[in-house]
Amino acid sequence: MAESPSQGSIKYTEVGKDYLQRRSLKRYAGVWSLWALGVGAVISGDFFGWNFGLAAGGFGGLLTATIIIAIMYIGMCYSIAEMSPALPHTGGAYSFGRTALGPWGGYITGLAENMEYVLTPAVIVVGIGGYLGAICNDLFGIEIAAPIWWLISYILFVGLNMIGVELTFRFTVFITLLALGILIVFWIGAFPLFSWDYALNITPQTGQSIWLPLGWTGVANALPFAIWFYLAIEQLPLAAEESHDPKRDIPKGMLYGIMTLIVASFLTLFLNAGIAPGSQAVGASDEPLLLAFKTIFGDGVGASLLALIAVAGLIASFHTIIYAYGRNIFSLSRAGYFPKWLSITHATRQTPYIALIVGAVLGYAVALVINYSKDLFGDVPVGGVLLNMAVFGAMIAYIMQMISFIILRKNHAHIDRPYVSPLGLWGAAVAGVIALVTLFFLFMNEDYVIGVYGCAVWFLLGVLYFGLYARHAMILSPEEEFAMEQEKGKRQVGR
Repeated sequence: MAESPSQGSIKYTEVGKDYLQRRSLKRYAGVWSLWALGVGAVISGDFFGWNFGLAAGGFGGLLTATIIIAIMYIGMCYSIAEMSPALPHTGGAYSFGRTALGPWGGYITGLAENMEYVLTPAVIVVGIGGYLGAICNDLFGIEIAAPIWWLISYILFVGLNMIGVELTFRFTVFITLLALGILIVFWIGAFPLFSWDYALNITPQTGQSIWLPLGWTGVANALPFAIWFYLAIEQLPLAAEESHDPKRDIPKGMLYGIMTLIVASFLTLFLNAGIAPGSQAVGASDEPLLLAFKTIFGDGVGASLLALIAVAGLIASFHTIIYAYGRNIFSLSRAGYFPKWLSITHATRQTPYIALIVGAVLGYAVALVINYSKDLFGDVPVGGVLLNMAVFGAMIAYIMQMISFIILRKNHAHIDRPYVSPLGLWGAAVAGVIALVTLFFLFMNEDYVIGVYGCAVWFLLGVLYFGLYARHAMILSPEEEFAMEQEKGKRQVGR
């Protein structure tokens, strides 16, 4: 290996063809596979997680928070739809930050997104365990500990992602369409049963209204749970090196996906909270859609079997975000930010199997620690703690990406942009400000702040690792070479 010129304090090493050949991916995805990847990653938000926002802010508080967060995601998705085809690498968010903000900016963006994607499957697997545990008890009278359901789920879907990208995307399309079909059945069945009496059945605190039973503080506390309706749609750029035509297909998949999710989020919020047993019970449940099916179809085997099918929504997101953290770890490792052995792909299947396994071990371990630390976290649900932790990483990644968008527009106008966001700088700025405000409020919610502090320590240790070690052992991966070439191009344009 020959030493290449350093960039500031960052030392690069040029590698031979063998290094990248052992870290290669296979192109397969088209626009509808990408749409399914984006929607599937998020669709579990309509099945589990969002409902904790009812307990945090009441129906009106969560509705207000959802409107604010929908605005943030619209601005962000249009911005990412512009950046992704202009920088079509597996690094995704890290690639945007690397080109706009240099190696430190790229690493901070990628590290934050890594936390988001490792923790998000842990949130979802708690929901899967809740549904399967309740269904198993209803149908067979058997109780199985939740961590066992979690372990089975990780083994099955990490294995599925390791088999190959073709099967991964085919299953993604199938399970996403099945999940949407289940939601449509729920929406149709719930619509004639809607009542404001159920939606607004949370008793207001002293001095508050029935619409905002916990006041504006409740709106702030509901923001992370509103995010759960949309979190992870931004993962699509991670599929850039596995897409046939990323410059055309990723913007379409991203924008079709966010519009699908916005419609789904408001239908689910109104129709799950607005039927019996109402917002108060739904806000405390680990299986809110099961409650809705029991209301629509009655107790018994029929509702339980339908809820078993409804687990498809959670599986869709679990499966697709496992894909996301695998590609995130792969790209950061390939460039040397993470240990390089994490990015080795399977010789024939070309999947980042080591990254997939390591991400699962981390997520499962965090879920176990929180589950068996009830004295530390109190009576709040395990899924709610993990959700706030995942949102912590997501908000940092979102802020960094919106800053990157603004800088790329201003300082890298020479980069070819196959798609241009109609919302421009203002769309990115508004999205970034909402993300910053949400990040601030994460530290204000006493119920969940311990987990957020834990994430902050995790994040700082990751930054320390880069500062002390990784920046001295970087690799000229595709993302790094592209960023350095664009910096040269900017200087030449400026002359």
